[in-house]
Amino acid sequence: MSETHVIVLPGGGYAEYSEHEAEPVAQWLRQNGVSASVFRYPLHQRHPAPLVALRGEIARRRAAGALRIGLLGFSAGGHLAGLAALSSGATPDQWVQFAILGYPITSMETETYRPSRMILLGPDASDELRRATSLDALVTPEAPPFFLWHTAEDTYVPPEHTYLLAMSLARNTIPHTVHVFPHGPHSLGLAEGADGAQAWTDLSLQWLREQTRQSSGDA
Repeated sequence: MSETHVIVLPGGGYAEYSEHEAEPVAQWLRQNGVSASVFRYPLHQRHPAPLVALRGEIARRRAAGALRIGLLGFSAGGHLAGLAALSSGATPDQWVQFAILGYPITSMETETYRPSRMILLGPDASDELRRATSLDALVTPEAPPFFLWHTAEDTYVPPEHTYLLAMSLARNTIPHTVHVFPHGPHSLGLAEGADGAQAWTDLSLQWLREQTRQSSGDA
């Protein structure tokens, strides 16, 4: 998969970086033959600053030779990955071919995990801005494939977030895979030793290879 590059976006609520969701994840991908890097997007910055920065990184990776760019994001990093994959206004060199989201924040309209919304949108964000930065509102028939995983016991970012995005992907007939494991808290990262949820790594690698084969066949 040398022509495919995956950009890893750690979580941390747009306030910090969860280090176990950063380089260890990129290293795991590289050990499995996937070119990967970590991108540390701007923190404590209002929208669209993190998205603009990520699009710049995507363009740089593509200019360096990557034909396919995928994003792997956790929690707030998952939200940013979804924004980059779904928001309008991207130039061709900023397009995303697939996205893997772990326990992502997808909605800025719910009251769950409010701190990220306060940082990204501010305390007085309009209903229109909250809707415009909710991933389920951004899905179109041109969206790329998604792999989503969550745990049913996540109380920090409830699985409702994954369900909202999955339903929108289904309505738009976008290829997607969803795994909601019964046990495990928020911020599992690679989920090593976790009951059930640790399977997400093997499942996502299989899915990623399917995306690569399909892309190669379409070329």
